[in-house]
Amino acid sequence: MTLLKVNAICLAVLLSACSTAPPSATSSATQPSTMAAAAPSAASTSPAAGVVDPAAVQAITSMGSYLQTLRRFEVTVDLTGERVLADGQKLTHSAEADLQVARPNRIAVQTSTTAMRRNFYYDGSKIALQFPDSNYYSTVDYSGTLGELIAKLRTSYGVEFPAADLFVLGTPAAPLTNLTSAMNAGQALIDGMVCDHYAFRQPGIDWQIWLTTGSNPVPLKLVITDTTDDARPQSTTHFAWNMKPTFKDSRFTFVPPSGAKAIEMVPVKNQ
Repeated sequence: MTLLKVNAICLAVLLSACSTAPPSATSSATQPSTMAAAAPSAASTSPAAGVVDPAAVQAITSMGSYLQTLRRFEVTVDLTGERVLADGQKLTHSAEADLQVARPNRIAVQTSTTAMRRNFYYDGSKIALQFPDSNYYSTVDYSGTLGELIAKLRTSYGVEFPAADLFVLGTPAAPLTNLTSAMNAGQALIDGMVCDHYAFRQPGIDWQIWLTTGSNPVPLKLVITDTTDDARPQSTTHFAWNMKPTFKDSRFTFVPPSGAKAIEMVPVKNQ
């Protein structure tokens, strides 16, 4: 299963917390951390479907390589996903996340829907997961890079970061070896910025990404389509970047608030 697909499932879980769907609704939804897009300009030549364009693959690799060079940054993520009811009607739900990052091993994440908030802290030696609405929290000792942390939380605890793809795309942890199609789909305006638009196909998902132009590309928009579902539910992620954040290092250390109750972070059972 690809990381993009895993993050799609993760968003489905996150969005289900704010769902008001009746019991007959299915759990089909897709997601991975803000824009109004103008009509895309036509590419100079028509993209070739079913062909893997090496230049499109290289664009993702270059983006990932650049993201790995960022030492301190903040990114706000707006996520919208679709759930499909048993009768085929789609419901759209949304969530928000804010990530503060200091590489190689510190991160703070706040996620929220209308029904749930969840905060995550990692200061290089301890993981903390906080549920501020119920005033519960869990902590686990851990040391490792952010990429290692994300993989550990997913496999051991079933915890997924929003926009986790930002930390692995273009790296050996997310090889682009199972693409069945990769194309440059032209350019578009996202929040007034010219972006290069790329489209990819993999088993189970189609995905599109809009990257800022130039030598320092970052994603501004990501759309994922679940092709395993005949209803083709989609998710859209918008990114807003702050490359000169003002947060302090203390931001990554969790201090339990007054009256907070500690609970155990239980590992998931391997199937």
